[in-house]
Amino acid sequence: MKKLCMIASFAIILAACQESLEDRCAREAKEYTRKNCPAKLDKNINIDSLTFERETHTLHYYYTLTGVADREGVMEDINGVQILKDNLKNSTALKTYKENHYNFTYTYRSEKDPKKILMEVTLTDKDY
Repeated sequence: MKKLCMIASFAIILAACQESLEDRCAREAKEYTRKNCPAKLDKNINIDSLTFERETHTLHYYYTLTGVADREGVMEDINGVQILKDNLKNSTALKTYKENHYNFTYTYRSEKDPKKILMEVTLTDKDY
């Protein structure tokens, strides 16, 4: 009986120490930004940060477009929304978040005028 009580107590302690998915997402976004941002992803795209918006369960990626990509309409010209949808559908790294119906927002700003948003899109579980 004593052994059974110890096992039950240990199981309760382990369950209490587990991190919630929301806490994990917030921590991972903060760590990613601290370790990797800003970073050049492509010739004309930099990632500035990644945040987690707990109220809406949204992972929010912030990018800056530079050089020839830093202009109005460039994301529409390359069908940027569809590219984002396809990348999200095929992403195994985000599987847990997708299974839990999280949202993903992508904001692209101009390097020349950082206040100017060139494209912002939110993808929901209907998109992936």
